[in-house]
Amino acid sequence: MKAVLSKETGGPETLVVEDIDAPTPGKGEVLIDVAACAINFPDTLIIRDMYQFKPPRPFAPGGEISGTIEALGEGVEGFAVGDKVICGVGNGGLQEKVAVAAARLFKVPDGIDLVQASALLMTYGTTIHGLKDRGDIKEGETVLVLGAAGGVGLSAVELAKAYGCRVVAAVSTEEKGEVARKAGADEVVIYPRAPFDKDQSKALAQAFKDAVGPNGADIVYDIVGGDYSEPALRSIAWEGRFLVIGFPAGIAKMPLNLTLLKSCDIRGVFWGAFTAREPERNNANIAELFDLWKAGKINPLVSETYPIERAHEAIAKLENRGAIGKLVVTMD
Repeated sequence: MKAVLSKETGGPETLVVEDIDAPTPGKGEVLIDVAACAINFPDTLIIRDMYQFKPPRPFAPGGEISGTIEALGEGVEGFAVGDKVICGVGNGGLQEKVAVAAARLFKVPDGIDLVQASALLMTYGTTIHGLKDRGDIKEGETVLVLGAAGGVGLSAVELAKAYGCRVVAAVSTEEKGEVARKAGADEVVIYPRAPFDKDQSKALAQAFKDAVGPNGADIVYDIVGGDYSEPALRSIAWEGRFLVIGFPAGIAKMPLNLTLLKSCDIRGVFWGAFTAREPERNNANIAELFDLWKAGKINPLVSETYPIERAHEAIAKLENRGAIGKLVVTMD
């Protein structure tokens, strides 16, 4: 089978496609014939040894897949050969077949395309955990989403709207702003490229304040970090919740006096650890996502697909912050 391998530390250009032996499912595992592997920000980090987990080389990046069960290992119950599934694998998804613990699988309902389904788990799974479990989201609140045109950002726009909130989408271009509007955003802020000097930071904070309104943002959903975080924090509401998701623009240094002045919280959102610590709550969240999908309230956007031989291009485009929605590598 074909696999995209990281054999040395470096960027997407270091990845190679090679033929390797297909895995055999062990006890409690299934063998998945992979249909698609969605690309996420951790894929850009793990190949550079900058992620929380550093698998031994050679390894395939790719953290979430969709596909069809080809074989069952010993003791697997609740699944059958031919079932369509999605799962998070951490890494190893960019190959044609994957052996994975059955406990990590979610069945894909009839009528949902497998390529589109590959874009659900990490983005919407992160966001439903962030907004509900960490953000205590309530109907009628205002939510400011940074990086609102990427996969995670669009999931935040859609889910916040599904929960009855007003959404302000912050993006870097008008093209991305239009995508966010189509996903349901009520207001759009176009921000410039960082780094910002003091005046630029102050101007961005004012733009956020104008967009969220005089009461401020009840939730700030920060996928971007860097120089964008402090201006967003300055627009937060009294007792607002600032949710820390990721740092493609760098790790922000926040003035903690603002948390006192607004009596607000800064809360981390680590979905991967949550899935391991509280699998039953995560399972309930994923089931809710499929219900929302079937009800037409969410619709994961796959903007581009790539064959496995061009997987490095997808990772490079995401790394360069050029992606709108999700980029997906297909195995067909």
